[in-house]
Formats: sequence, structure tokens, C-alpha cells
Amino acid sequence: MIKIVSFKICPFVQRVTAMLEAKEVPYELDFISLSNKQQWFLELSPTGQVPVLVTESGEALFESDAIIEYIAEVYGNPGELRTPVQRAQDRAWSYQASKHYLSQCSTMRSSDEEGLEQRLAGLQKAFGRAEQALSESAHSTGQFFNGAQVSSVDIAWLPLLHRADIIRRHSGFDMLEGFSKVQAWQASLLDTGLAEQSVSEDFETVFTEFYLSDKTYLGQLSKGQSGEVAGLACGSNKDDACNSSACC
Repeated sequence: MIKIVSFKICPFVQRVTAMLEAKEVPYELDFISLSNKQQWFLELSPTGQVPVLVTESGEALFESDAIIEYIAEVYGNPGELRTPVQRAQDRAWSYQASKHYLSQCSTMRSSDEEGLEQRLAGLQKAFGRAEQALSESAHSTGQFFNGAQVSSVDIAWLPLLHRADIIRRHSGFDMLEGFSKVQAWQASLLDTGLAEQSVSEDFETVFTEFYLSDKTYLGQLSKGQSGEVAGLACGSNKDDACNSSACC
């Protein structure tokens, strides 16, 4: 069985595990602490970043884009058969998601409203491009980006949409406000169950304890909703966040 070396709240990891879940490929998860990287992990990952996929024969693959390509080559892409042009378009739209993972992470960690709004602006441009694409006839024939079936594009956007949903439910702040097509797409993707299947059982707890702590503006909004704010269970070390030194 293949193994994924993971940090619990890393979106790059979730993209990989969601792809495996969509293809119904069995795998094991090995969680690590990014603030205390052990030598065995550094020997597997030249960059010291997650995710890492260890094949059944013991070969280690790093960099999430390369891992996704490997899974697609070995197990096939989810969804219908695609032409070379369509596959290239899918890779481009997938990149539009993955290049904003860290932007969303930093947005959620903003300490005040001004910082949140400034960082959110770039992220909303990405949601706006997706909104426009989903409004076009080629993408308006089903629940998902390419129609009635989940595709690699949906998998790439899932971490962004999943995290936006958690933030909305806990704080009342909706990153997708004004993007009705993206909101409908988000609902369809969440209904598949892939979001929950691709993360640990305590993912939402760990996620909210970090991004909705009393150190963040969203945490303050969450306190206003629930009357309490969870502590920072992951600690104050920046390596426990999903930042450029933590993920690939």
C-alpha cells in the first residue's frame, strides 16, 4: 500500500489524498510535526516539505504537482476521458487553485480586518475567474467544473472551497460572497464527501484551533458567534502553520 507523509492542515496534502479518495486507491497516512522534522523524513523529502508519497516499492515522490501527475498516470484521472487540449486546460485551471493555497492560509491568519481584506483581494480574483468559467456554457452542464463528474480540477479546488466552508460556518465570514456559481460548485463538491474523506478525523478541530485562535481576526469573529475562542493547539511556532516553509 502506498503511504502519504502529511501535515494535518496542509492543503497540498489534501489535494493528493482527495485524488486518491476519488480514485478509490487505498493508502496509509503518516503525520509529522513540521517544527520537529525527523531525519527519516528529510531523507525522503529533499525540500523538507509535505506531501511525500512513498510507493509500494518504497520510492519517495515529493512536490504535490509531481505526485498528482504520478497518481493520474498510474491510476487514471477522475472523470471522463479528456483530449490533450482539455487535459492541458484542466492543468491550467488546477494551477489557478493550487497557487492560491498559501494565499488563503495567510488570509485566514490575518490579525486584523484591514490585513484580511488586503490579502483576500487576490484570492477573490481567483474565485472571480472560476465564477466566469462556471458561467460559460462549457462548464454549466453539471454540478462540477467539467460537467456531471468530479475531475482533477474539482480536486485541486477542493482544499480552497473546503476551508472557505469551515471559516463561514464558524465565523460567519464567507470568502465566496458574491460568487453564486462558485458557492453552488462548493456545495456540490462538499456533498460528495471527499472533503471529510481526505482529511483526518480531527482536521476541523486542529484547523479551527489554528486559524480561528484569538490571534486572528477570523477568530475574533468566531468568538462573536460562539462566545468562545479555542486556544492555539498547534503552538506559536510558525512552522506549524501552512506557510511557504511548511508545504510544497
